[in-house]
Amino acid sequence: MRTDIKINVFERVDDLHRNGYHIIQDPTRFCFGVDAVLLSSFARVKKGDRVLDLGTGTGIIPILLAAKTQGAHFTGLEIQEESAEMAERSVALNELEDKVSIRQGDIKEVASLFAGHSFHVVTANPPYMNEGGGLVNPHSPKAIARHELLCSLGDVVWGASQMLQKGGRFYMIHRPHRLTDILTLLRRYRLEPKRLRFIHPFREKAPTMVLVEGCKDGNPMIRVEPPLIIYSQPGQYTQEAYDIYYGEGQA
Repeated sequence: MRTDIKINVFERVDDLHRNGYHIIQDPTRFCFGVDAVLLSSFARVKKGDRVLDLGTGTGIIPILLAAKTQGAHFTGLEIQEESAEMAERSVALNELEDKVSIRQGDIKEVASLFAGHSFHVVTANPPYMNEGGGLVNPHSPKAIARHELLCSLGDVVWGASQMLQKGGRFYMIHRPHRLTDILTLLRRYRLEPKRLRFIHPFREKAPTMVLVEGCKDGNPMIRVEPPLIIYSQPGQYTQEAYDIYYGEGQA
């Protein structure tokens, strides 16, 4: 880890527990959550793959995928200038400039930012809320990250389809109550749904998140995988969740 990277007084550096990597975060803006870690584990990136993360925020998903997989290159697209700049510093902090790049830009303009159908994998952890009513500050970084203010679910799925080559894979994490919208949009934009996995906080609780894989121009067939349970009891991860967070064999 480099020691000459600027860290602002309002920022913190968090340990990712992977390859000695760290990430710069601003608690007043938006810090990555469990959903990003789960998505990076669910996504299947093969050796030599080119990967694009839509709405990368802190750059957490490209950095985690660079640590966990043998993909050739990882690109993060982020619309907010401050977040993109901070993500670039995290890339430099971990000396990943040859593997990870951050680009500022709008998901809705992705077709003009990158060559079409040039990625093997696209990932997205998009805003979950599809209404902005009642927001104290709809222009705040946290509101933009949580609500569909600058892009819709349809924009994300369309962007993924534009970027993926035939047979390419799209991975997303979202809320179960949007599942009908998700599956409908995937088919509309030729990303055939292939895998679903529901995330439950406890075994007896309803799922709070769902992981989805779509394949560009894939054949119809979907597999629902066994649920992922996060906690065996309050404050204690299940072994599978622990392995996802900290790496297998680290307990």
